[in-house]
Amino acid sequence: MRPSNRSSPVLLGVTLAVSLFTLIPMVLSVTAGLVNNYSVGLKSGLTLRWLREVWDIYGGTVGWSLGIALACVICTLLLGVPCAYTLARSRTRLARAFEELLTLPVAVPGLATALALILAYGQLSAFRQSFAFILVGHVVFTLPFMVRTVASAFQRDDLLALEEAARSLGANFGQRFFGVLVPAVFPAIVAGCLMVFTLSVGEFNLTWMLHTPLTRTLPVGLADSYASMRLEVGSAYTLVFFIAILPVLWGLQAVANLIQKRHGT
Repeated sequence: MRPSNRSSPVLLGVTLAVSLFTLIPMVLSVTAGLVNNYSVGLKSGLTLRWLREVWDIYGGTVGWSLGIALACVICTLLLGVPCAYTLARSRTRLARAFEELLTLPVAVPGLATALALILAYGQLSAFRQSFAFILVGHVVFTLPFMVRTVASAFQRDDLLALEEAARSLGANFGQRFFGVLVPAVFPAIVAGCLMVFTLSVGEFNLTWMLHTPLTRTLPVGLADSYASMRLEVGSAYTLVFFIAILPVLWGLQAVANLIQKRHGT
């Protein structure tokens, strides 16, 4: 008997309900940024005034947030992929202890991590007042996600056999690592990059503690607009956030899907 491709009406209904529950608040928030007066609603008319106001005040946060997120991806790649390989191949207690230590920034509140960074490096005034300080915080927070994602791929049994075969043929470590292992786990690396970018660009708790008036990012500006301005301005900022972030995320996801299809064939 051939399995039916029809979805259960109950599952379809639950999926639709969850989707609506998630989307309706976002739609209302975006709509509030496009009307003249939210308390009156659409009857007050549509306007781009709030979007222009947000861009004039917070437009600089868009480029810096995207730049920090991309720099964070590069840093976690350079640090995380070799670290993931080392942890995947090591069976020592020291490696396991280091792995647990690496995940601490995920387990503790972002404010605690930020406070630790300020206590350690806050005396370096030029560093403290730069976006590099926020970048360091983002790398500390997102590195465990890259390491865990790639390390699980390095641990595959078929990859161990492939590495041993390359070793037996005389390939040195660099040839094995860059010519055999990295291409084999490339889909996992792309997935880790997508996760790191998403987490970095939306990180608020840690960033709020590390930022200065001259180093605001998108989430910090969003919180500031909600706290100090009209609801319409905060909602327009949400729309700016979506406009800036969603195309990048969709592009990265498309690249990830394309790479996975090529490696799957």
